[in-house]
Amino acid sequence: MAEAAQSLQPQDSALDIATDQAIEACDGDAWATVRALLVANAALEEEIARLTARVSKGYARGRVRRAASE
Repeated sequence: MAEAAQSLQPQDSALDIATDQAIEACDGDAWATVRALLVANAALEEEIARLTARVSKGYARGRVRRAASE
């Protein structure tokens, strides 16, 4: 029965491997892993906002939406 369960298990995907690596990088602490990922995500969002602000309207041809405050 265990063999049947193992054969139904999907092989490790790149996402599973990246998840394991992120948790390992935080010494197995799930809370620290989530916090690190949220910090990284916030940094990426700031980078997107900074780059979006620098793209000219003519180059983007309306494909880049500006924040409502602009």
